[in-house]
Amino acid sequence: MKGIVFNLLEEAVSNAYGEAAWDRLLDVAGLQGAYTSLGSYDDAEIATLVRTASQALEIPEDTVLRWFGRRAMPLLARRYPAFFDSHANVRSFLLSLNSIIHPEVRKLYPGAHPPVFDFDTSVAGVLKIGYNSPRRLCALADGFMHGAATHFGERIEFEQDECMHRGDARCVFHVRFDQQ
Repeated sequence: MKGIVFNLLEEAVSNAYGEAAWDRLLDVAGLQGAYTSLGSYDDAEIATLVRTASQALEIPEDTVLRWFGRRAMPLLARRYPAFFDSHANVRSFLLSLNSIIHPEVRKLYPGAHPPVFDFDTSVAGVLKIGYNSPRRLCALADGFMHGAATHFGERIEFEQDECMHRGDARCVFHVRFDQQ
C-alpha cells in the first residue's frame, strides 16, 4: 500500500482526535509510523492500524474503514483539486475512477495498485458499481463514495448486495443519487 494512504489516515486521526491519538495508535499497533507518501508499505500495516483502532474504539473494522474514507475525501480534494474540479456531481466523479483518477494515481505514485471498478448505468438514477481488489477494502470504498457525495453537496443511498467478505467474487454497490 502506498504511503499516501497512511498519510491520509494519520491526518484524519490527528484532525479528529489530536496528534497524540495517532502516536498512541502506532504504539499500541507496534508500528514505527514513518510513512512517506511515495513509499510502499505492507498491506498488513494498514490492517493492523484498522484492527487496533477497532479494538480501542470498540467498533467493527468496517466502521473504522468507512469513517476513514469519509474523512479522507476532503483531504484528497484539497491535495488534488484537479481530480474534483472537472466534475459537477458525484456520479461523474465516480465514473472517472478507472479512466482518469486511477491512471493519474499510478503516475503520481509508481507501484500503486488501486482497485478496479466496473460500472452499469442501465438503470436511471442508479449507478451499479463493481469493486475488485485483492485488498478487499470495500468498506473504505464505501466511505470514499459517501465522502465524495458530501464534497459535491449530494446525498447518496447506498446498498451493497455482493461482498468478497461473504465469498462473492467481487463487491457490488448500488448507488442512488439525491441532490440536497
